[in-house]
Amino acid sequence: MPYKILVVEDEPDINGLLVKILKEADYHTIQAFSGTEAKLLLERESPDLILLDLMLPGMSGEELLHDIRENQHNNVPILVISAKDTLSDKVSLLKEGADDYMTKPFEPEEVLARIQAALRRVGKDGADRKDLVYKNIRLYTDSRKVTVAGSEIGLTAHEYDILYLLMRNPEKVYSREALYELVWHGGYYGENNTVNVHVSNLRKKLKEKDSGEEYIQTVYGIGFKLQ
Repeated sequence: MPYKILVVEDEPDINGLLVKILKEADYHTIQAFSGTEAKLLLERESPDLILLDLMLPGMSGEELLHDIRENQHNNVPILVISAKDTLSDKVSLLKEGADDYMTKPFEPEEVLARIQAALRRVGKDGADRKDLVYKNIRLYTDSRKVTVAGSEIGLTAHEYDILYLLMRNPEKVYSREALYELVWHGGYYGENNTVNVHVSNLRKKLKEKDSGEEYIQTVYGIGFKLQ
């Protein structure tokens, strides 16, 4: 059964775009165009995840988030999508109980990747049950196990998440900024060498098990993709 996502967004065009993106990825959607409408929907619907705008008519997104967490005691994953982009806004919403925060405008791939990550964190991950295979790598999405040429390798959680993103979209080039935001769920400030170090370690582990293959390509000036 497809997973159900509640889209709370007052702009009809943006709400419709999010619904289109989700339906193309085989999610079931429910639409709300105000915080009050979303609150009423939650009395009879049990979505697996909520996409929440902040600037809503009537009950604001912040007020709805507070109500869901404090009054309804509902732990459904909530991904905020907002034009507000200051660090203080993000920190405040995460402290209030949001699971993730994206700023507008957004890319469809990033929306889907963040949804999948949020569902994976709560053990749902409905969109990604099938194992991923690339060359001699097999990634088992249920158990988070990875084998290379039939031999299991030990990856850290972040190494696994990087490999998972690359294998989900083998033709896509991920910038360091995108990888940092999707894997570490934080803002990228340019000076951080974390992504390079983790990609280097991941390359090394893959090479140890399969020395005849190259798996991760550096696209100079942009980021990384599968070879």
